[in-house]
Amino acid sequence: MSRIHHSVCRWCYQDIPLEELCLAVGEIGISSVELVMPSDLPLLKSHGLTCAMISFPVGETPDGTKVGCIEKAFNRLEHHDTLVAIYEPHLKAAAAAGAKNVIVFSGNRESLSDTQGLENCAIGLRRLLPLAKELGLTLVMELLNSKVDHPDYQCDRSAWGIALCEMLDSAHFGLLFDIYHMQIMEGDIIRSIHENHRFFTHYHTGGCPGRNEIDASQELYYPAIMRAIADTGYQGFVGQEFIPKSADPIASLREAVEICSV
Repeated sequence: MSRIHHSVCRWCYQDIPLEELCLAVGEIGISSVELVMPSDLPLLKSHGLTCAMISFPVGETPDGTKVGCIEKAFNRLEHHDTLVAIYEPHLKAAAAAGAKNVIVFSGNRESLSDTQGLENCAIGLRRLLPLAKELGLTLVMELLNSKVDHPDYQCDRSAWGIALCEMLDSAHFGLLFDIYHMQIMEGDIIRSIHENHRFFTHYHTGGCPGRNEIDASQELYYPAIMRAIADTGYQGFVGQEFIPKSADPIASLREAVEICSV
């Protein structure tokens, strides 16, 4: 029996209708479809599935800036009022649907210092943490690479994210340790997991380089990484977040689950 609880990111399979995806993943031992909206959870539940991570809301500031997405989020004070306004109902809907984790982002640097970005993120997130606590939710900031996929993203190293966790000092805030992204930015994945797992609420996979299948075509050895995660006592989910190149994406997903079932 695997020590890993399996999840899959919805956006990697956008060409497959959600209900069809639910049917497929249930047959291969996946119990969560993530990065969906609260309104999708009744369908998931009808197939015996849960959602390990709720996706993000988006809104517009008074000057028309789109916020809530990866590029524009909590590291800018001028975004906070709008972010709070869109996240509060989003968190309530997520909790009402039975979710436990909701994703958040730092936003891009845009010349902002890392120190100021930390302080700004903490100010904004502190406005939401009391509600998250009341609802039994965890806000989870994703670590993303700024070298290949998300140029200028601020929360691009585990040390920066951990510093934010320490500033907030809340059981209702944590990090999404994306293995693919952190391999690009800093490597030393297994050591990071062993030393910093208390800050990691959730994990994502992805083949590196390329963000495709996690098989022998790429440089990460996922069985060892999964053993490291399991050895920490982690009880959450590991989300498959690779972009299948195969003509049969469900077969690639099945193989990924087999690779990660340690």
